[in-house]
Amino acid sequence: MKDDEMKDFVDASAFNTEQGNRARKLFAAVVLAALDDAIADDRKYGNGPEQIARWARSRDGREVLSCAGIDPNERVVSGLMEFVAKGVRTSVALSREESERRSAATDHAEAA
Repeated sequence: MKDDEMKDFVDASAFNTEQGNRARKLFAAVVLAALDDAIADDRKYGNGPEQIARWARSRDGREVLSCAGIDPNERVVSGLMEFVAKGVRTSVALSREESERRSAATDHAEAA
């Protein structure tokens, strides 16, 4: 391969990788929305865990989970059901996780 061809190949690969990452993030957002919908159903009708399980086991749900980079197996379905049963919306859970991670990093840096 000539230098120009190699550069074009590397540029195309980087572009495709970036596009793949964007698509994965988009599908991950769909999973988060499905979780929030199931939490809302749980609060309203008391059937949220069953709803997320039904969705995750459906053809569309399995496809979305796969595209988000999540293996759509029964262990994942159980985890989704547990998450919905806790009733903590995804935005709250994610912000809590981020603040805990930052706090742990700060504590670790101070200890060093």
